[in-house]
Amino acid sequence: MKRTASAVWSGGLKDGKGSISTQSGILDNTQYGFSARFESGTGTNPEELIAAAHAGCFTMALSAQLGEAGLTADNLRTTATVTLDKAEDGFAITHIHLDLAAKIPGADQAKFEAAANKAKVGCPVSRLLKAEITLDAKLET
Repeated sequence: MKRTASAVWSGGLKDGKGSISTQSGILDNTQYGFSARFESGTGTNPEELIAAAHAGCFTMALSAQLGEAGLTADNLRTTATVTLDKAEDGFAITHIHLDLAAKIPGADQAKFEAAANKAKVGCPVSRLLKAEITLDAKLET
């Protein structure tokens, strides 16, 4: 399976403008630029898109892990927070924190944590990233 996305950029780093599009059309010439990335400007940015991809991938992987344990979630809610830091040789994504709240009938804490940790390590986006990945997982009753 292969998926594609494209970016177009015009101008300099700080005054330039860009757009991002995806094969599915969900993003179609979606605006991005310096101010959306490093300030509070309009549009998206690569780190926000990585956060969305990681939250979605992890949550789907967790659903699979729960299924292997004979469990089905009523609700899984994940927020991924991507940290972009300035390093000596430029900027780097250094950390991604996953914050999960889950409602899973019949789950005990041990099975829940085991499934969540397997999903954190095994989802394809986690496996792609070199950043430290942490997880807070809360099982709701």
